[in-house]
Amino acid sequence: MPSITITDYKTADATLRRNDLRQAHYDEAAILMKDVLVNLHGAEHRLRRVVENKVFRRDFFRFYEQEVFPQTLAETLASFTAAGKADLVDLGYAVMLNLTADFSGVDRPLRTKEETETLLRLLRSFGKAPTLGSTSEDKAPIRREISEALEEFDTRFYAPSAERRRALLADVATGKASEDDLPRDVLTMLLQNEETAATPHDILMKEMAFFLLAGAFTSIHSMTHATHELFDWLERHPDEADRLRTDKLFIQRCAHESIRLHPSSPVARRRATAPATELPSGETVEPDDIIVIDLLTANKDKGVFDEDAAEFNPLRDGGKSPYGLSFGTGMHACIGRQLAAGVLPSEGTDPQTHQYGTIALILMALLDAHAQPDPDNPPQMDVKSGRPNWASYPVRFGKG
Repeated sequence: MPSITITDYKTADATLRRNDLRQAHYDEAAILMKDVLVNLHGAEHRLRRVVENKVFRRDFFRFYEQEVFPQTLAETLASFTAAGKADLVDLGYAVMLNLTADFSGVDRPLRTKEETETLLRLLRSFGKAPTLGSTSEDKAPIRREISEALEEFDTRFYAPSAERRRALLADVATGKASEDDLPRDVLTMLLQNEETAATPHDILMKEMAFFLLAGAFTSIHSMTHATHELFDWLERHPDEADRLRTDKLFIQRCAHESIRLHPSSPVARRRATAPATELPSGETVEPDDIIVIDLLTANKDKGVFDEDAAEFNPLRDGGKSPYGLSFGTGMHACIGRQLAAGVLPSEGTDPQTHQYGTIALILMALLDAHAQPDPDNPPQMDVKSGRPNWASYPVRFGKG
């Protein structure tokens, strides 16, 4: 099976935008990813994306960032700051879980610590699916773990959530309730749409598991990388400390710069949908060929991001895409990009009303809490998944 690797930014961008290339990155993760949005192609992909885009509008992101997320973040961070320490990975899971569950449509009726811990445990198992293609571990037990997690998720969370929404939709249809009574989330939209409502139970269940994974798991790692980069930046530029605590737009630039350097997936993979397909690189591929788009390398292209492209430099001019290709582009661009990264500021942007994205907001909160690396517990990289992420990152909170 021949493989072609693309490393320069412009060719990578053009390749990702091609609609005649289908997703091939999650072939090993079929147990969870086979029929979810990110793996669909053609008409099926367009239909589900159109339906789900009805939720992911700019006013939705603004509402969650300004009304929902600040309270979730403050409440979650408070328990960690009270203890004086945290593992950023654990903190990230705790912060992002409830927010992601809300916009996905996964109910947590009990709101207990035990219920939250159960959902977190399931999410960690789901997080092993995208790394099946790169892990060094035996894949069979990992697949069993994911399968068992999906069964538990279905019984305890998805099925009751879907049943409640179907009942609400029935009440709206008979006039017992109004559209305003419906939850504003992905699952409700899918069940409300005539075509996607007919999707088999198992597929919709996995779609919700995927949204939990995509919304929380990737943001957690992006946040941890960004915090590490900020710690390192402050050590090298102590004169920037005041700016980092007062200039919110600059903190967003820091978040974007870190996301550029640390894409959630180091590579993207595609396959041609027809024989003798010519790529933007000029090469010709067949449907069995694997096209590897090296995002990690493309995002450090010196021709686009200057000679120091491999370094964290939030002062650089990132142009129209300061986070590079980390969110993808084209038909498989990340549907939740605005929630994670906010919107790009323009001349005259009001810092008080600007949408920064959840990653930048977490960075602001950590800086306000005077987070710093724990000198007695150095961070540890993940050596099992095959992805350059942090497995743990202990920090302490101070008083300045």
